[in-house]
Amino acid sequence: MSKRYREWSPDQSWLFPPSPGDWLPEGHLVYFIKDVVRELDLSDFTAYYEATGQGQPPFHPRMMVTLLLFAYCTGVFSSRRIQAHCVTDAAFRVIVADDIPNFRTISDFRKIHLTALSKLFLQALKLCQAAGLVKVGSFALDGSKVKANASRHKAMSYDRMCEQE
Repeated sequence: MSKRYREWSPDQSWLFPPSPGDWLPEGHLVYFIKDVVRELDLSDFTAYYEATGQGQPPFHPRMMVTLLLFAYCTGVFSSRRIQAHCVTDAAFRVIVADDIPNFRTISDFRKIHLTALSKLFLQALKLCQAAGLVKVGSFALDGSKVKANASRHKAMSYDRMCEQE
């Protein structure tokens, strides 16, 4: 008796194209980040584009900030990799839909709005505090230096290893 398998027809066309949101579960991180960015004040970003009225219309700052925050949360930092994920990853597609930014556009957005992006950190902390997600008090960054085994003073060159041998 032969084993029955499920139908598989990858070339089957869709009657209606699916929404990118249909490919992800309800509680996915991308939806949380979209909701957070909706609450952030992006007036620094929009003021920059309103001052420069020339050229092609830019990508919406809310979409670009959402894209960068989601990429950072998932460990994707390179502009080229972010663009590649926008093509292949369903979660990134939920953010950009069919309007995929070029890697240079992502990189330029980061460079132009570096100070505005740093201000978003404080806004996000306040938003999380209001939602009861974190207890915001005082926090510190540890800048202590630890001596590593791979210290440059302990490392040997090939010639020195041959002498030691």
